[in-house]
Amino acid sequence: MATLKDTTFDDTGFIKLPAGTTAQRPGSPETGMLRYNTDLGYTEVYNGTEWTAIAAAGDPDFVFAEGGDSITIAGDYRYHTFSSSGTFEVTNAGTPSGSNSVEYLVIGGGGGGRQAGAGAGGHRTNYPSPAIGGLAVTATTYPITVGSGGAQGGPTSHGSPGGSTIFSSITSAGGGGGSGGGNVPTGPTGLPGGSGGGGGVPGAPGGTGNTPPVSPPQGNPGGAGWSSYPNDAAGGGGGASAAGVAAGPVSGGNGRAGAGGAGTSNAITGVSVTRAGGGGAFGRFSASAGGAGGGGQGFAGNSNPTVNGEPATGGGGGGAGGNPAGTGGSGVVIIRYKFQ
Repeated sequence: MATLKDTTFDDTGFIKLPAGTTAQRPGSPETGMLRYNTDLGYTEVYNGTEWTAIAAAGDPDFVFAEGGDSITIAGDYRYHTFSSSGTFEVTNAGTPSGSNSVEYLVIGGGGGGRQAGAGAGGHRTNYPSPAIGGLAVTATTYPITVGSGGAQGGPTSHGSPGGSTIFSSITSAGGGGGSGGGNVPTGPTGLPGGSGGGGGVPGAPGGTGNTPPVSPPQGNPGGAGWSSYPNDAAGGGGGASAAGVAAGPVSGGNGRAGAGGAGTSNAITGVSVTRAGGGGAFGRFSASAGGAGGGGQGFAGNSNPTVNGEPATGGGGGGAGGNPAGTGGSGVVIIRYKFQ
């Protein structure tokens, strides 16, 4: 390796820096090392403690920020994904002539199932922003809270609600837990949440969605349970775009378990992905599907499968006759902005 000292480059061309991904950074960096990070889209220097951007606001007219479990670039846009809690540090707030706002997708943690399917986490977005308007940012640090999925219920309890996901002024409530049935001391009604948990037997209603109320709405109610003993069946958890399906009878008198409500698709990353589906419910003689968007499947009889909501989707946990049922899927935050 050549060492240069007090060197002058008298040329009208360029100096080409080493370039590579974040994973390709030197394993034992030294203070003053300089390189171009192809993942993050800027030149970075090692300051003795960490790699920092030296061209973080390549154009002062545009937003630039750090933070997240991953940062990707596509064209003129940067995408920050938070699948766990962290901070979104805006180092440059931009201007109206470039960009000074961000688009977001904020999804709460899904509820935990029991016999009934659990509700999905709340689904809130301003993408595409012309419909609602971008969220203006300032040069400050924004804490990000990603809601965890709710735990499955026990023999005499509902599933637990999912955790709320928070970015700036945007809060998406956790999904409501699914009902445990008529032997639950607090009653068989599904729990409220971003989307409500399904109702249990005998014929209990599902939990309300969009709770606490916000505008625009972020979810839907759970479906009601049904009972004509011994042919019991529970209701499905609510999803972002549809209510959980109510249980009911089918030919032969057997109960039909309620499916989870469908989630909502969103293409904030450039690829359409459906998230926040409700959990499917348990039926004594039938099972039901989880809602599209990460909802856990419900199961029949006294089987004890794992019917969890999918991580980073806010999907509700599925219902099962035995214990345990499904846990809720964790939430997620995705932030997008024009950086050049």
